[in-house]
Amino acid sequence: MAPIIISISPNQGPAAGGTACTLTGSGFTGTTSVKFGTAPAQFTPVSDTKISCTAPAGSGSVGVTATTPGGTSNSVTYTYLPAPAISSITPSQGPTAGGNTVTIAGTNLSGATAAMFGSRSATITGNTGTQITVTAPAGAAAPVTVSVTTSGGTATGSSYYYIPLPTVTSVYPTLGPTAGGNIITITGTGLTLTSAVNFGSSAATGVAVLSDGQVTAQAPAGSATVTVTATTPGGTSLPGVGNPFYTYVALPVITILSPSQGPAAGGTSITITGSNLTFADSVTIGATPAAFVTVSDTKVVATAPVGTLGTATVLVHTPGGTSNAADYQYTP
Repeated sequence: MAPIIISISPNQGPAAGGTACTLTGSGFTGTTSVKFGTAPAQFTPVSDTKISCTAPAGSGSVGVTATTPGGTSNSVTYTYLPAPAISSITPSQGPTAGGNTVTIAGTNLSGATAAMFGSRSATITGNTGTQITVTAPAGAAAPVTVSVTTSGGTATGSSYYYIPLPTVTSVYPTLGPTAGGNIITITGTGLTLTSAVNFGSSAATGVAVLSDGQVTAQAPAGSATVTVTATTPGGTSLPGVGNPFYTYVALPVITILSPSQGPAAGGTSITITGSNLTFADSVTIGATPAAFVTVSDTKVVATAPVGTLGTATVLVHTPGGTSNAADYQYTP
């Protein structure tokens, strides 16, 4: 009497074969062959009702049969699943802390059971036949191979690069006008892939990478003292490392000169009263630089240089810009 197959478990597997299957039924004593379609399979009779076998390579859906001296059984269907393939990984880089969303595109990706970044498992958040979205696991700063496993097998894609968190250790200059627009050099580490520089919450423009340790950017408008940060695929630099602070300096203002006149021979001590004078870096009277001392944010004392008879313009300059003009009279 011919054997009878009731079921095969599992009833599907990769086209490359190798899946361990169990046939359940009756009349299996003395089985001489098991075939998947026309392809013979390795098998081991377990009992009159059970056979263990290994699926050979194949494609599509095939009938599985068992043959004994009593004849050949009915067939049950076994489906070969196409092997998955990975065509792209987007983005192909991310922070060592992981947690970012990565899209793996390809073919035959349905029913993915695992997505691996090197030896670390990613969390699958979405899955179609052509795309898988995952949350990247944490990893060391190095490239890893991404792979996806489905019932059809395991596909290996291109590399995913873990990028270390950038740092900003210093900025130069550290002072500038509230209107922004000046070029600042940012020094740190891991800056090669810098995509953005922020002064507090404001984005800088004209970001240019000079090296892994240096970036330049044009300061945006702002006020007070802010933290300068750099953003790369590795994340955004953290405050508190080095001295990544930039101070916005308000435009200096002159309200009064005392005295407002003096001899053309120079040497007169002039008290310049106003506001935003703390960071004064030059005082000119006429077109001539004057020696000066900053006393406070509201007072600078300058020594008049030699001049010519008549009115001379007094200007105070700080990183915030150049002050309004005040008149000083050179007298005989």
